[in-house]
Amino acid sequence: MSKKSNRIIGLVFLVLMLFSVMAAASATCNVIVITDPSGEDPNGAAAGSMSFANNMFQSSFLMSKNDGYAVLSGGEGNGTERNYAIIDALGAMQHGSSPASAVALAGGFEGIRLLIGGPSMGAAIGGSFNAYLVVVDNDGTVRITHHEGGVVQLPQGSKGAIIHLRNSQGNPKMGTADRVRRETAVNIGKMIRDGYPAAYIVGKAMEEVARDSGEKYGGGAVNLVSLISTGDMFVPKEVNTTGYPMDENYSKVCLDCGWATGYPDAENYNVCPICNHELEVRSATDVLINEITISKDSVSVSVYGSEKAGLSDITREVVKASVKKYGYNASTIAGSINKGINNGLIVGVDYVEPSDLNVKPDVRAVGVYYNPLPNGRTSPAWNLPINSIVLTILGSIQTAIGFVLIVLVVFRTRLLKSFRDRVS
Repeated sequence: MSKKSNRIIGLVFLVLMLFSVMAAASATCNVIVITDPSGEDPNGAAAGSMSFANNMFQSSFLMSKNDGYAVLSGGEGNGTERNYAIIDALGAMQHGSSPASAVALAGGFEGIRLLIGGPSMGAAIGGSFNAYLVVVDNDGTVRITHHEGGVVQLPQGSKGAIIHLRNSQGNPKMGTADRVRRETAVNIGKMIRDGYPAAYIVGKAMEEVARDSGEKYGGGAVNLVSLISTGDMFVPKEVNTTGYPMDENYSKVCLDCGWATGYPDAENYNVCPICNHELEVRSATDVLINEITISKDSVSVSVYGSEKAGLSDITREVVKASVKKYGYNASTIAGSINKGINNGLIVGVDYVEPSDLNVKPDVRAVGVYYNPLPNGRTSPAWNLPINSIVLTILGSIQTAIGFVLIVLVVFRTRLLKSFRDRVS
């Protein structure tokens, strides 16, 4: 194994150990779907995880962007042991092992489960699991088989899926897993047969599992062809808490200007407070599907520079609305973001310039680089019609007050409009 690979796996190990120290998380629902084994469909392979349990952090599913596969984990065994199993499996995959060989390593750790797969390699589940294998033949025949323990694989080059589901202790819907696992597997098979893409199917499967089995907290999902993820949209905000309930509404969005707000705050709005347009209600799984699905109108938005809660989600909606209306133009996108800052939609960051954006129309992606405001400020300093340095210099002169008054009179229209915009 190369030194680079060793460093990467070592870093993953440290991250996983950190989560183990915090409190181990174990996904009780793992699903991987492959609808286009050729890898040509940008939405042809996807995977997701969630659970009723606490701490559904990103470590529950890892994605290799270099090799296009996901490692999903869980089980009823010790959290530290599960992390060791993940590291062993990653090392095996780096050495060129098949998914079946890599997940077989989970058998060496009591109660641990691994699910690995990607569009070009198929998928496999190993260790301690209760799962259905779904295989859809080219003639539309759907074959669904139940398996417990050992190693089960979706062969390379096949359309199909693997779904694992158990009920967590404390889940009020305890005892529903067997039925929901079977019903969801059947529906997955039908959707694959009917031509739905994997990114959509994973979202709908998670919706069904969340609603009917109670194993509902994100978690999240990854697109294994386009190599995008839901990131931290649904994971817990704090240690030892649950993630977002995937069977509930997530946000309201204005499709005209990009204004958005999440629940429960969204309950206070029936129309957009910025442009008065009707708001679209989006469920958690609707948002998940949209986030990992590539379409001609889709855009992947990455936000850097600030960890302020809600900033990434709101910026994402503003950028998407701007791209939809004006295209991939750095100046107009920056203008839309700055308008959001002026309207109080985006807070805690400074205005952006086109140079603060990384716009890549060829891959439908936009990166936004913010500078957080100091001292807890929510909005940037006003853009006065005269350089603030000049006013600072004049501040030591007795006529400064008179000068400022003149400035206020001369530019009263501009300043009053700015004030009204901020108040509104």
